[in-house]
Amino acid sequence: MTLSTASATASVRESIVVEAPIERTFATFTTDMGRWWPADHHILQAELAEMVFEPRVGGHIYDRGTDGSECHWARVLAYEPPQRLVFSWDINLQWQLEADPQRTSEVEVRFVAESPERTRVELEHRHLDRHGPGWEQMQAAVGAQDGWGRGLRALASLLAAEAGATPPTP
Repeated sequence: MTLSTASATASVRESIVVEAPIERTFATFTTDMGRWWPADHHILQAELAEMVFEPRVGGHIYDRGTDGSECHWARVLAYEPPQRLVFSWDINLQWQLEADPQRTSEVEVRFVAESPERTRVELEHRHLDRHGPGWEQMQAAVGAQDGWGRGLRALASLLAAEAGATPPTP
């Protein structure tokens, strides 16, 4: 497993190599998002019951609470299985929903087959400055060890467990 971060501009970049075919990696990242996304990383008032990824441009990514409430926190902007995905980050600096699309950032995820059984996942969370004054705090949060890095390590661990391999170490 390799993991890297760079934040020289209004973006955060992370990458990881996972031991899984590109198609499985893309499917796990998207439609199985609720299986790897850290359960404590949501902004619902209720306990998280599930995460839903609508696999199409114009679809949403949303959380559903145990009380039936929903939090639509992202819009799918590009959906190109199994190579690429782009979604909005409709969460503001107060970790609440942002209704103004001009004040949201974007997450692009690229999937690169390194071999038939190995995939490099490259994530860029960009345009963080669109969140307005203080955007650096969002950059620090998503770029921290507990941010996108934690999510990608969880993705790699899930894929390794499904393959019966030893999960990667942080």
